[in-house]
Amino acid sequence: MKRMAQTIRLRPERREEYLELHSAVWPGVEAALHRAHIRNYSIFLHGDALFAYFEYHGEDFEADMAALEADPETQQWWKLTDPCQEPWPDRGDSRQWTELTEIWHLGPPGEDATV
Repeated sequence: MKRMAQTIRLRPERREEYLELHSAVWPGVEAALHRAHIRNYSIFLHGDALFAYFEYHGEDFEADMAALEADPETQQWWKLTDPCQEPWPDRGDSRQWTELTEIWHLGPPGEDATV
């Protein structure tokens, strides 16, 4: 299992639109995420900063992300959500969100906590 964290800015003038969209995420988008082996996906908001966390439970992350990006319903969803977001200038090669580096994780008792 791979833990992933990402961040992006929320455009203040699109805040209500973005929150409304995420109050009822399309079932087809959720199904595509499940097919891509994504679990425990959450998006948090602080001011105008969005933080996302998910766990990847598959075997081929790049192939699963490519399949997710090719999903027609997910593409339609992104046409609505992408304009609400403002990528950080240092996002690198990522499509929209900036990936964050995990520096520490508290595992179950007795498990090594280093990353």
